[in-house]
Amino acid sequence: MRPGIYIIVIILLLASSCGEYEKLLKSTDYDLKKTKAKAGQYIKATELFDQVIPRYRATEEAEELNWMNAQSFFGMKQYDVAGSYFKSYTDQYPYGKYAEEATFMTAFCDYNLSPRPELDQDYTKNAIEEFNVFLGRYPNSPKVDDCKKYINDLKEKLVEKSYLSAKLYYDMGAYKAAIVALTNSLKEFTNTKYREEMMYLKLSSLFLYAENSFAYRQKERYQDTLDDYYSFMEEFPESKFAKDIKKIFQETTQYLKIDVTSNNSTEVNTQ
Repeated sequence: MRPGIYIIVIILLLASSCGEYEKLLKSTDYDLKKTKAKAGQYIKATELFDQVIPRYRATEEAEELNWMNAQSFFGMKQYDVAGSYFKSYTDQYPYGKYAEEATFMTAFCDYNLSPRPELDQDYTKNAIEEFNVFLGRYPNSPKVDDCKKYINDLKEKLVEKSYLSAKLYYDMGAYKAAIVALTNSLKEFTNTKYREEMMYLKLSSLFLYAENSFAYRQKERYQDTLDDYYSFMEEFPESKFAKDIKKIFQETTQYLKIDVTSNNSTEVNTQ
């Protein structure tokens, strides 16, 4: 019977607590609400702050209350709401006590909302922008290194998004689209960990695009392939894709030799 008694006691305590809280919400004692909001649990604090903040809007306590309200939503992991309140704090109090921390937290909320790479990356881009705002405003902050790390993490996510999109084009046989996507990504994210694979996919796309082109466009596109091959080999002479790269090179130079010879011109030097 004792476990049952304990359960009943817990239920009664919870019911009592809920009853007291409902009375507090209906109360007109805003000083008490403010005190309870500052000491309360996150879910209760946000409801109380919603009532208290308008009452203290023009007072010296308004800044502190707005800051704590944003923190409460962050503690509940409601990052979209928390981020908007942190941003609102910095707009209202650009030189306030918590301005630096609020600027960082605005970005950090978007960082937490950033989804896996294959999904829409608006939050990722927003977070990068907000972290850069922080770095511009507070270049000597102890959080600078954290910001740079988070920016790198987010950029890698954008690269992976770009990589997955380009690979999808490649797998679908849309080689022209793959070439454009990979070229843009490699230009924007020069130091990505996916660089070797993306450069290989670009080279392979160029080769397959040339191979599947009309005859009158093939020479030009095989030449583009050969140019890209040399760029790849200069950067990755010991590539893990060496076998496939060699085959692309051999077939490309073979085509160009035949084409050039047929026009009684000098052969391409493949040495």
